[in-house]
Amino acid sequence: MPDDQTDFSDLLRFGWEEWVSLPGLGLPALKAKVDTGARTSALHASEIESFGPASKPKVRFTVHPVPGREDLTIPCSAPIVDRRMVTSSNGESESRYVIAAELKVGDRAWPIELTLTNRAGMASRMLLGREALGEDITIVAAERFLQPELSYDVYSSTRMRAAAPNRALRIAVLSRENNYSTRRLVEEGEKRGHTVEVIDTTRCYMAINAMAPEVHYDGARLPRYDAVIPRIGASITSYGTAVIRQFETIGTFCVNGSEGITASRDKLHAHQLMARHKIGMPNTAFAASPKDTDSLIKLVGTAPLIVKLLESTQGKGVVLAETRKAAQSVIDAFRGLRANFLVQDFVKEAAGEDIRCLVVGGKVVASMKRTGAEGDFRSNLHRGGSAQVVRISKTERETALRAAKAFRLNLAGVDLLRSEAGPKVLEVNSSPGLEGIEGATQKNIAGLLYDHIEERVRPTPVRKRKLLG
Repeated sequence: MPDDQTDFSDLLRFGWEEWVSLPGLGLPALKAKVDTGARTSALHASEIESFGPASKPKVRFTVHPVPGREDLTIPCSAPIVDRRMVTSSNGESESRYVIAAELKVGDRAWPIELTLTNRAGMASRMLLGREALGEDITIVAAERFLQPELSYDVYSSTRMRAAAPNRALRIAVLSRENNYSTRRLVEEGEKRGHTVEVIDTTRCYMAINAMAPEVHYDGARLPRYDAVIPRIGASITSYGTAVIRQFETIGTFCVNGSEGITASRDKLHAHQLMARHKIGMPNTAFAASPKDTDSLIKLVGTAPLIVKLLESTQGKGVVLAETRKAAQSVIDAFRGLRANFLVQDFVKEAAGEDIRCLVVGGKVVASMKRTGAEGDFRSNLHRGGSAQVVRISKTERETALRAAKAFRLNLAGVDLLRSEAGPKVLEVNSSPGLEGIEGATQKNIAGLLYDHIEERVRPTPVRKRKLLG
């Protein structure tokens, strides 16, 4: 509020109802009822839920700013200032969270405290109490809208997304490992003021209900998350993607969807998907019958060949057969184990090197060249390979983007080989590690991922139509 030196000519005149805004909460236009009989101001909110550490608790909630427009929902969050008992005009007492916010009226703005309560039936979405009305405000009880009028049409504007504040989010990282990637996601999220919880995927269980699907964990229903970052291990792909499907059913934004993760983990499915989208890759063949071994090799080409288990990860289950006879022996051995495998052409000119392109939100944000350990044709960092930053070509960038898009992944590690015929995609990884590429490129990859998450979970402007004035 203005200080004691305010000139008398600066007095504000309020009617019993005024247009106001709470820009810090992403609410550019609200009708507020002025009630001098109430001490504290109130914001009519729903889905009110506390989160965050006990030392710095926050509350998140949703606001339907336009009466009668339940389709328009603005998600908000704020630190909790207090919690107090409030008695409404009908004599009912209620314990409410108290938050601080900046109130803006015309070209004037000042800090106020607000209690949060669900009053869905109230015509005014906000109540202005005595504490928010200083001595420089005069109330004219018989009039309304004495201050500049606003319009609900602002909620239909495409500018609203850009103007939305960076609110605190509640994010779940689905991971069973306390590794570098998981720690970086927690560290970066908390640095931005978000609450990040690591959830062991295998300890989740689901209530599959058409009306109220839920995810439970350690005996309790999990809260509503703004976003889920899946870090699903290859050994639990089936169960992990089932948990992600449940979050998708609830309506939670999942950085990578269940379909994309499932397709990326099944190498046969992955190669068929890339072939459908005409994405370059090494010549590949697959067969189940041992009678087809010679034909399988002919489809791919001449030795040397790569024989790869469908479920292989981090270079495990990938064998280089340098001669035709060696290829036949490896194939027979895999068949003896009843294992499913692919046979691929070996790209000699790649010389044990590949390119990892990291795609976030439809953009290649970093790339590195990985070189295998001496004597090893595999370039995986987990197998002793080394990495360094690399400049990729326009064709390589476009190939990586097309591959991530084919799998509908918002976060993807696309591995390319540089061949004489152009870039060849080896693999699309739906849970790429952050350590190697952050170390090689010195880029804050976790931060770029949070930039994308924050953009995706901001309020979406509603379709332009006549809103109530």
